[in-house]
Amino acid sequence: MLNSFLLLAEAVLYFGVMVSLFRLRSRIGLGVFVCALGVMHFLETYLASVFYVALPFGMVSPGSAVLFSGKLVMLLLLYIKEDAATVRQPIYGLLLGNALMIGLVLILRLHEIAPLPSGKAPDIGFIDQMGWLMVWGTTLLFIDAILIILLYEKLGRYLRKALFARVLISVACVLTFDQAGFFTALHFVAGAPIAVFFGGWFAKMGAALTYSLMLVAYLRWFEARQVAVPRGLSDIFDTLTYRERYEALIEQVGRDGLTGLLHRGSFETDGETAVAVSLRMAKPLSLLIIDVDHFKSINDRFGHAEGDKVLKTIAAVLTEVVGVEGQVFRIGGEEFAILCARSHPVARLLGESVRHAVKASAHTRKFDLTVSAGVSTVSDSTQRLADLFALADQRLYKAKLTGRDRVIGEPAASNADRLDAWSRSEQGAGG
Repeated sequence: MLNSFLLLAEAVLYFGVMVSLFRLRSRIGLGVFVCALGVMHFLETYLASVFYVALPFGMVSPGSAVLFSGKLVMLLLLYIKEDAATVRQPIYGLLLGNALMIGLVLILRLHEIAPLPSGKAPDIGFIDQMGWLMVWGTTLLFIDAILIILLYEKLGRYLRKALFARVLISVACVLTFDQAGFFTALHFVAGAPIAVFFGGWFAKMGAALTYSLMLVAYLRWFEARQVAVPRGLSDIFDTLTYRERYEALIEQVGRDGLTGLLHRGSFETDGETAVAVSLRMAKPLSLLIIDVDHFKSINDRFGHAEGDKVLKTIAAVLTEVVGVEGQVFRIGGEEFAILCARSHPVARLLGESVRHAVKASAHTRKFDLTVSAGVSTVSDSTQRLADLFALADQRLYKAKLTGRDRVIGEPAASNADRLDAWSRSEQGAGG
């Protein structure tokens, strides 16, 4: 129990001091934080090789569980609030410093050593052991830093609003990888038993949880979110990592300002690509054109502000129903489009799901909110986006003429049918 408490106290102390230095970076410089991070490298390596405490689940080293885990989280913090160019500085510094250490030790061996009066002699064997462990540990750290950035960015596509889960998964996965890699070296260099691996892994998972909680709390309470200008890189960090906020800015260029959906330009670009891929790979691709029924009357009766809320509601419903299986676009006014890699019958079912979800949305408490949809699928007669769109639009027109609040996927009606249907349809407001 005492050992567990002390490990937690060490983690809190480490995190508190390091984030304090990071928080003061605009006043005292980021170099203070980076140097403090590097100074701990020798201590964590030394402790990981010789200093262990017993916990209920195995043997644990504070150097690995507390100090190394904390350093990895500090690198993630550095990436989140700065950029990959800054993350590489302490890592490259440690790599080059370790290489310099090995080179100097090789030269130091050539000296004729003068004994001290006490008779003490330098332990070159210890320096060798520590040196190679530090080189191996720093090499792993280099890989860890790349992996945690990649994983953090990848999870951002799915967990952008769940920061704690995103950080915890990233840290836990990379610490698991690191534990396997560093234990391998410890086993062969220092003779560490298998209990060290399992004990260390359990401890690192606890560290991942503790540090993730503290990191998210720090980011939310002390760090104002800001978008930094991306800096160019010329090494592996440039090749493998991208700034999340920079990506978000680029992504927003192709999005509608009101709903956040992809806009008409993106629809035309992405749609042409999707059709070409569908034809080349012989995979289904369907298009749904969706229009809000009587939208003009909503604007006229309740005002444009309410109309904007309706469009946002529709966008949220479409995004939720479609999920990651397709792309949702706002292609104009109250008209939306969905591109999905689904067969025609399944796409029609998707349209029905959208229709029912819209009717069940919160706005139905004020007025009846419904949509109409037309569905088309890539086939021998629709091998261009323009053909696919024209057919779906015809079917949407038929849905409007035959009563609205429906999904049409059959061939479009003839002009005579349209005129006859129009004469029978309700003469309400547009949309």
